[in-house]
Amino acid sequence: MRNIKLIRVINDYTQIKVQMKTGISQSILSKYENGEIMPTTENLILLAKFYHTSLDFLMDLTDVKEPYPPKK
Repeated sequence: MRNIKLIRVINDYTQIKVQMKTGISQSILSKYENGEIMPTTENLILLAKFYHTSLDFLMDLTDVKEPYPPKK
């Protein structure tokens, strides 16, 4: 999960700050960033909303950080 760590570092956030804003524990975030476990769908959605990006970016499927347009 290279992009999960990348976007956190780009935004100059610590794992603790992300934990405080999303409710995802720091130890789980660390495991996501190190590729030890895969994020749950629920946590991916939380992270995508927090970082204003797409699930595809977080899952390393694209290098485009911009989110998709909202559903009408």
